[in-house]
Amino acid sequence: MKVRNYWIGLRKKRKFKVTSLRRISPRELRRLTRKMGMEVKEIKDVKEVKIITLEKEILFVNPIVTAIKMGNEMIYQIAGKPVEREIEEEKGEETIEISEEDIQLIVAQTGVSEEEARNALIETNGDIAKAILYLQSK
Repeated sequence: MKVRNYWIGLRKKRKFKVTSLRRISPRELRRLTRKMGMEVKEIKDVKEVKIITLEKEILFVNPIVTAIKMGNEMIYQIAGKPVEREIEEEKGEETIEISEEDIQLIVAQTGVSEEEARNALIETNGDIAKAILYLQSK
């Protein structure tokens, strides 16, 4: 590898050395990475890559994906145009089966009306213990 040195003078009697590397050919780059214990492979025919975080989703369509193996670690490099989207929470209506026995148990334990006991069970997703604690904390 050929290194060129340049001397640049800033002020009188002060000079510093700037090192410039020439471009490396792909063949030489492969040889150097192999020498350092790295293995680089392109993953072919990738249709999309999706990164999902708590707030957003990042989607790459037809990206160029490169897998780099260094020791026991795998690094994936994604090149392409990202499309960001906000994540919408799915609010599905779940049906909770509330039996009359559960309602009567809560009424007996807390002394509230059946309607309040039913609402507490709905609020706590059918958990009897949480519903009793919820009503007692009111």
